[in-house]
Amino acid sequence: MFTDTEGIIFRQVKTVNGRRMVLLFSRKYGKISAGTSIGEKGKNKSSLAMRPFTYGRYELFKNRDSYNINSAEVIRSYYRIGEDVEKYMYCSYVLEFTEKLLQEEEPAPGIFGMILDFFDMMEQRSRKYFSLILAYQIKVLQEVGCRPQVNRCVVCGEKGEPALFHVKEGGIVCSRCCLNFHDNQNDALIYQANFAIVNILRYILDTPLKSFKNLALDAELQKQLARIIKSYIAYHLDIGELKSESFLTVEIDKS
Repeated sequence: MFTDTEGIIFRQVKTVNGRRMVLLFSRKYGKISAGTSIGEKGKNKSSLAMRPFTYGRYELFKNRDSYNINSAEVIRSYYRIGEDVEKYMYCSYVLEFTEKLLQEEEPAPGIFGMILDFFDMMEQRSRKYFSLILAYQIKVLQEVGCRPQVNRCVVCGEKGEPALFHVKEGGIVCSRCCLNFHDNQNDALIYQANFAIVNILRYILDTPLKSFKNLALDAELQKQLARIIKSYIAYHLDIGELKSESFLTVEIDKS
């Protein structure tokens, strides 16, 4: 069956006889693996659409248990990302995170739209790249139904003053209920709930991603938030350290 879909290429690997295996995040079919004879070095429209950080339309031949990319064309090329090494590394981190998050052949239109919004904003940015990455990760948590609870205590349900952020429980714990965790104060997944951190989480969760064009978090708050979000993602989504983390210029979490 012949079909087509919009998509973003996560990565590709050379195989034999000039062919490649491509991991494609498609709008219609979700994350799929597809074979192709199209390389990314040429100047024709199909080759241009096989390059990193390109939003394209891909003609597929769909067999019962496999896909092949027959042709492709560029919808939009985020070429400026590739022109900046640091920006390229941060965006590679986001692609790797998104790849780990998605299940094979399960459409995720919400995340597909968000990654395009992320590329739109990242292409224009000249600083504070990781602030935008954190916003993206938090919005993705919300999209997959794993939003942290930051408006009420996860223990009693009341809107008391937050005292802790409890990763395992899934959100904030009020000052009254935090006494229940007094013996767990050295638990690596329990954090002091800095009021500014909670407000940042509330703001990001309640605001569309495309509104964060100029988001620039204070360095210390960013570091604290990154530590919490990384722990939350590892515990609830089972996504640990990513290969691309070692290339980032900010320290995400070394504790």
